Amino acid sequence: MNSSMSIHASIPDDIALKIASCLQVPDLCSLGSCSRFWWELCGSDYLWESLCKKRWPALALEIESASHDNHEEWRVFYIRKHNEMVGKAGGVIDFVNRCLAFESIEVGHYLKAVRELDSMLFGFEDVYTFFLKSKHNVLLNLIGLHYCLIWLGLPGECLMEILNNSNISQRQVCVQWWKLGRWFFGFRLRDELVTRTVSLEDLATGKEEEVLGVLHRGAVHEVIRVQISAAKPAQASWSFQSAQDAN
Repeated sequence: MNSSMSIHASIPDDIALKIASCLQVPDLCSLGSCSRFWWELCGSDYLWESLCKKRWPALALEIESASHDNHEEWRVFYIRKHNEMVGKAGGVIDFVNRCLAFESIEVGHYLKAVRELDSMLFGFEDVYTFFLKSKHNVLLNLIGLHYCLIWLGLPGECLMEILNNSNISQRQVCVQWWKLGRWFFGFRLRDELVTRTVSLEDLATGKEEEVLGVLHRGAVHEVIRVQISAAKPAQASWSFQSAQDAN
């Protein structure tokens, strides 16, 4: 008797199902490749129905309809829906990258990208998978974080764990906004430029609520323009100044 058969013999089916239900999708697929028993168990509709509803809670009606009307296996539905989300996320990423041709993005385009995630009913797992990764530009990280905080209403402390796991919590963005000049004795003063460099951690933990508010509202009221870009390191200029001081 090989090891997989002996494990099956020693674990009741209900316990094996409970173990499988605790796994993430990649681990579940890996377990399913171990033996025929695990392959059949890990393809169970019970498991994949739960995974579908957990990943896409806003799509509950579509999920139920697809299952009843097409008699589609839940695992097949999950794979099909995942591939759909890959395409949709790719469209948003391409749009943002085109907007970044000059290394910054106007707030109108930025908010369009955030709203696209909402219109496509992205769940947290989709955002984490496609946007909160170190391989992406920090502005894509910011869009994902903004969507999770404001649109999904997720608490910052939970998001901090994700940011840390992805090694992106200390990434920084530069947000600039122009405020309409105040009136003073019948004259309007010059427009005021505000520049803030903040980390993703600052936004997730609420340390920079003003900046997040500006990003979420966009160019409204006294704010006439908002630009967002990746923060650039200042080490070069600092080193030059230090060398002058040393001389």
